[in-house]
Amino acid sequence: MTSEREAMENLLNQAESLLHAYQQDHVVRCMKELSVEEKQKLAAQVLRVDFDQLAQAYRNRSTSSMGQGEHISPIPYFDVDTLSKEANEQYEERGLELLRDGKIGVIVVAGGQGSRLGHAGPKGTFDIGLPSHKSLFQLQAERLLQLSLRVGRIIPWYLMTSPENHEDTVQFFESHQYFGYPAEECFFLEQNTMPAMDHEGKLLLASPSELHFAPSGNGECFASLKRSGALEDMGKRGLTWLFYYNVDNALIQVADPVFIGMADLQHHPIASKVVFKERPEEKVGMVCLRNQRPAILEYTEFPEHVLNERNDRGDLAYALANSSIHMFRYDFISQHADTQIPFHVASKAIPHMNSAREIIVPEVPNAYKLERFIFDFFPLAEEMTVLRVEREKEFAPVKNKEGEDSPLTARNLLLRLYPEEGLSE
Repeated sequence: MTSEREAMENLLNQAESLLHAYQQDHVVRCMKELSVEEKQKLAAQVLRVDFDQLAQAYRNRSTSSMGQGEHISPIPYFDVDTLSKEANEQYEERGLELLRDGKIGVIVVAGGQGSRLGHAGPKGTFDIGLPSHKSLFQLQAERLLQLSLRVGRIIPWYLMTSPENHEDTVQFFESHQYFGYPAEECFFLEQNTMPAMDHEGKLLLASPSELHFAPSGNGECFASLKRSGALEDMGKRGLTWLFYYNVDNALIQVADPVFIGMADLQHHPIASKVVFKERPEEKVGMVCLRNQRPAILEYTEFPEHVLNERNDRGDLAYALANSSIHMFRYDFISQHADTQIPFHVASKAIPHMNSAREIIVPEVPNAYKLERFIFDFFPLAEEMTVLRVEREKEFAPVKNKEGEDSPLTARNLLLRLYPEEGLSE
C-alpha cells in the first residue's frame, strides 16, 4: 500500500514539475481540487505530453513554411488524357498483377466528424442523399469488394479513425456486417492526438480531469500505423504498396489498378493523383517542386503573381491541385514512421472548461490546434510520380453542407457516372 501511495505521489510530483516548468500553473491549481482517481487520470495525461514539442510549435506558429530564397517550379506529371492505349494497358496489367499477388493494401483517413454537414457521427457514416441511402463507407466497401472479386483476392483495408469517432466507426461496421467485406481484412487504428492550447499557449481542459486532445492530422498516418501494429501487419502480409485516400471523396476509385501499376513501374516511393485547378485563386494545395524536391504548398503560401503565372501554352503553370489520393511504398513508410515532420498551427474555435468549471463553446477561434500533414513527407523522396486525372470522374469531396463540394455536387457527379450505385436496395 505504501509503495502504491509513493508511486502515485511520484506521478503527481512529476506532472506538477512539468506543468510549473512550462508555465501551465492553471492545470496544477485544477489538479489540487480533484479526487485521488481524478488526479491520477489528469497526471497521466500530462505525462503523455511532449512539452518541448508543444512549446516549439507555439513559438513557430506564425512562421510561414516558405523560407527566403526557396525556389518553386512546376513538377513533371503524366496526364490521363494523353496516355497511350499501350501504356494504359501496361500500367493496368501491372496493377492487377500486384493486386492478385497480395502486394497492395488500402488505407482510408476517416478521423473526421460530419458536424459541418449537419451529421452527428463519423463522416464516413454520412449518406449524401442517394436513393439507396448508402453511406460513404458502404460505397467504398462495395468498390473494394468488387475489385477484390475481380482479382481473386481480398484487399486488406486499414481504417484510420480518431479517438472521437473510433468506437462509433467500429460499431457502424459491425452493425452493417462490414457491408459484406470480410471483417478479418479490416484493421481499425486510431490516429495520434496533440493537446490544444489557447492563444497564450495555455493548455485547454475538456473536463476537470482531462486535457483537451485533438487529432493531430493525417501526417500522423505513418506513426499511427506503427504504433497500432498495422505496419507490422502489412509486413507480415508482404505488402509493397499502400493506397491512401480521404473518406469524404464520394468518387474515389479505390486501389485503381492503372495508378498502382504506374506507381510501381516508375520506381518512385510516392505517387499522387492530382486534378486541374478550376481557377487560379481556388483554395487548394498545389503539387509542385520546392528546391527541386516534390512538395505540396498551400494556396496561402503562393504569391499572387505565381498563382496566375502561365506557361508557353497559356495554361496555368501551377495548376495541379492536391486530391489526397496517394500511393506510398511500404519501405518508405517503414523508414519514416518515426520521422518528425513539422506541426502546422491553426487557430480554431475549441470548446473547453474555464476556471469556474463551466464548458465554454466559443463562436470565434480561441485556441490553437496542432496538425501534421501527410504531404510533408513528400520532400523526403527525391522524386515522385504524379498522375493528372479528371476531377469529374475521380474527385468529389463532401466538405460543405451547401454549395461547392457539398453532398448535392457529389451526388450529382456520382449518379451521372454510376447510376447503379444510387439504386434503392
